[in-house]
Amino acid sequence: MTLEHKDGSSESLDEVVLLVYEELRRLAAHYLRGERANHTLQPTALVNEAYLCLAKQDDVRWQNRAHFLAIAANTMRRVLVDHARERRAVKRGGDRRRVTLRSSIALDDRDVDILSLDEALQKLASFDPEGARVVELRFFGGLTIEETAEAMSASPATVKRTWTAAKAWLYRELSAGDRA
Repeated sequence: MTLEHKDGSSESLDEVVLLVYEELRRLAAHYLRGERANHTLQPTALVNEAYLCLAKQDDVRWQNRAHFLAIAANTMRRVLVDHARERRAVKRGGDRRRVTLRSSIALDDRDVDILSLDEALQKLASFDPEGARVVELRFFGGLTIEETAEAMSASPATVKRTWTAAKAWLYRELSAGDRA
């Protein structure tokens, strides 16, 4: 699918969202599958929250489907992280929200706290921005290697190498946090 909406208008965003709504909802359901059973956000609500954030951006030019999904994935990540921070502030260390990395990162079939993952991604981005972007696109965006390569204007081989290195670094980083 090619997105021709490059003027950044809200009408264009509405049309783009309609074109990829089911895919966004599928991604949201994927993220929330690993969350606690009584999670207050449902897939539709997560997509709607992301839409509201995207609608506030006046100067975005959607280059293609992969670019839109990458920005939407980043937005959903921020919504989930903000939601987790809000819950933690209320609970002060209570029930921690967890997302599974098993389908994308495969860290020994264990769950990872979304705030820990976000902190690790920020650390990774400080010295390997491309690695952090690949993780974000693959895990939060649900993009394939090829779609990630397209979104990053890189070769699939480069994305595969970066993905492998970033997964290994995240595994070490998140495992070290478990031992602390």
